Amino acid sequence: MKPGDIILAQLHQADGIVKTRPALVLGEMPPFADFLVCGVSTQLRYEVAGFDEVMNPTHDNFNGSGLVAASLIRLGFLAVLPRREVLGSIGSISPERLQRMVQRLCERLGERS
Repeated sequence: MKPGDIILAQLHQADGIVKTRPALVLGEMPPFADFLVCGVSTQLRYEVAGFDEVMNPTHDNFNGSGLVAASLIRLGFLAVLPRREVLGSIGSISPERLQRMVQRLCERLGERS
């Protein structure tokens, strides 16, 4: 698996429930090459405009994503997962979309209060 892949993994939700859901691999974290991921949800109402990314069936790379319905890639729903907790890969997003999302995350992290 590599950055840009959509995987299935057990992710902890804000309410403490662990749920198998898709996640986007943003990168690998040292020293054990764990994955930095962000959760993917069909709850489009939680979109943070200008930050999160909506994937619709009309988008060019939707079919290759492995997603089955319009989905929200939530940059604010981050987790670091050991490789052993990844259940498998279901697809991927385009390198351009990944680069755009990583750039947004970096910009947000670099903001000063």
